[in-house]
Amino acid sequence: MSLQQALFTIGMVVSSATLALTQTGCSRTGSPTSGTVFTADEEGKAISVVNPETGQVETTGIGISPHNVQASSDGRTLFAVGSPMVAGQAMGDGMAGRGRLLVFDATRVSRGPTADIEVGREPTHVIVDSQGARAFVPNAGDNAISVVDLQKRQVIKSIAVGKAPHGLRMSPDGQMIYVANTDDGTVSVVSVSGLAEVARIPVGKGPVQVGFTPDGKRNYVSLRDENSTAVIDTASRRVIAKIPVGPGPIQVFAAPNGREVYVANQGTEAAPGNTMSIIDTANQKVTSEVVTGAGAHGVVVSGSGDRVFVTNVFANTVSVIDPVNRKVLRNITVGAGPGGVTYAATK
Repeated sequence: MSLQQALFTIGMVVSSATLALTQTGCSRTGSPTSGTVFTADEEGKAISVVNPETGQVETTGIGISPHNVQASSDGRTLFAVGSPMVAGQAMGDGMAGRGRLLVFDATRVSRGPTADIEVGREPTHVIVDSQGARAFVPNAGDNAISVVDLQKRQVIKSIAVGKAPHGLRMSPDGQMIYVANTDDGTVSVVSVSGLAEVARIPVGKGPVQVGFTPDGKRNYVSLRDENSTAVIDTASRRVIAKIPVGPGPIQVFAAPNGREVYVANQGTEAAPGNTMSIIDTANQKVTSEVVTGAGAHGVVVSGSGDRVFVTNVFANTVSVIDPVNRKVLRNITVGAGPGGVTYAATK
């Protein structure tokens, strides 16, 4: 048994409690969301498992600094990527070692990972195909995406993309992957069947994450260094609009109805952003800004679209947002430095 496995065996649950909730609005629409939110607490080297309705949180140390998490499409499996770095160390600060992809039973995160797979240097995000057969992990330190065979538990291919690839998403039809290349202002288009880059689209300064509309016709790209979001027409693979948003936008996520796109505006540590921009996809304009917490970073939407969840990296909270009334219902305290976030519906 490895040291890391031994640590998990004795348990590394940092906290498990029903937390006091900061109520910033009480209006609700429809029935309460049934599901679980997971956050990647990078500074705390932990994952928080959150019940967004009750505020119950279980935070578990995982031995690496997770930059992002992703639930499988059936909600049964949780994936986390990160590097074994010192809390507080920035991505890219002399990390020569390779990163890890950890796989968990989503209902038993506190028991530790069921698999620990070596990937590339400075892994940033992870997505998984609908069959749960392969995971795709961008490695900022390698300018490449690791393709992981989840049955074999090993990397089977490395796909060269642009400089410092960061956030990525798969198109709704499962054919293409778009990945934001932060250091060269582009988005790489990767063929899922061919496992190769087939196009590279110039988008603007500091692209961090991408998000498809449900019909796959548009892709929205956060441009951190322009305080805007680019809109890609996926048929022509060209930018057709840029939409001003808040300072330092990081993650983006489209509503299930395709009518809104949500953008988390982190700003900087010196001047934190604390808003989520709501883009109307019909007219490509921001129609509302919701105040969240300091350092709004990650954003995800419940399957029904009745709740939006935003991680606040400097406040160590998750904001639970009613997108109809456009207000925060509560802020829930999680682990230190929550960045990545994912949602799994209760089956």
